[in-house]
Amino acid sequence: MSSEVAGADAALLRGLVPEVLGILGRRGAGFAAAEDAVQDALVEALRTWPADPPRDPKGWLVTVAWRRFLDATRSETARRGREERAEAEPAPGPAPDHDDALELYFLCAHPSLSSSSAVALTLRAVGGLTTRQIAAAYLVPEATMAQRISRAKRTVAGERFDRPGDVATVLRVLYLVFNEGYSGDVDLAAEAIRLTRRLAASVDHPEVAGLLALMLLHHARRAARTGPAGELVPLAEQDRGRWDTALITEGVALLQAALARDRLGEFQAQAAVAALHADAPAAGETDWPQIVEWYDELIRLTGSPVARLNRAVAVGEADGPRAGLAALADLDPALPRWTAVSAHLHERAGERATAARLYVEAAALASSAAERDHLTRCAARLHTGSAG
Repeated sequence: MSSEVAGADAALLRGLVPEVLGILGRRGAGFAAAEDAVQDALVEALRTWPADPPRDPKGWLVTVAWRRFLDATRSETARRGREERAEAEPAPGPAPDHDDALELYFLCAHPSLSSSSAVALTLRAVGGLTTRQIAAAYLVPEATMAQRISRAKRTVAGERFDRPGDVATVLRVLYLVFNEGYSGDVDLAAEAIRLTRRLAASVDHPEVAGLLALMLLHHARRAARTGPAGELVPLAEQDRGRWDTALITEGVALLQAALARDRLGEFQAQAAVAALHADAPAAGETDWPQIVEWYDELIRLTGSPVARLNRAVAVGEADGPRAGLAALADLDPALPRWTAVSAHLHERAGERATAARLYVEAAALASSAAERDHLTRCAARLHTGSAG
């Protein structure tokens, strides 16, 4: 988790957070108050467990969190109802087994929340991360993230733990977490995979399996995505011997099982594209015509402009760069990466001067330093080649 958890079993703690939250909720605590109490208990666990680990970790967290909740309610008011709740405090002992994770996923991805708020609340309430860690991962001040989480908790304060939710919204939130990759002291890609595995254990849904497959197939290529100096390595140039074959095998198996249920969704379609890339022993052996077909399915499902842009790249590989440029001409040049794709296709068509100019323009529009540097190197390579 970080240096602040030295000696504590951080993975165990984070895994218990949703269960403890659910127990407090069933005892009558509102979500916002329960979440605050559990965070307090978590901090106390990080402080005391290394020297004095409990025999029943979940029971310990439940007891401490419940007492913190009672302390908070007593400080607010001395009304009889809350005093009666205090008197009903259960004796310490083994906590009951009940998986509240699914309800928490739905609550934290409530449609009334913005995407950024839903992500932050999911990482804290379901993932068990501290506000500081979430802030560091998203490169914002801790106070800013604390305000974002507080607003999100107020928004869902009146929602019940057991109300049905939208799986598709939860999946979009988890995919947003995954795409943040690695920042600060938290590996958000790995965290997203962990949370998606937990969701898959709670709900039987082919799109959940599709998202997990997609994450695993992308994560399998992680070690090959950057060079020795941290430079971006495009998919076609990656050392496939560095791909994680165990993750690929697991991802493909999950995808095949999901597709067999004949309830195709966008994450299954994206995972199918990733699986075709993973299946190719070399870039030149990629089944591009089938990838184009899967992008057609994805566009049918979502109408996504990004899917159309990726389809243009695939068409350029399957039918030649001119066909790719024709597909690209139907899209809005303001789309992210449109200029970079155009540069790539013009280069493949032999139009080096045009490609070099477009690479320079794309570098100026890049969303990350690694992408900007890569596109700048592409432009420099073509300029050098022309001069030679």
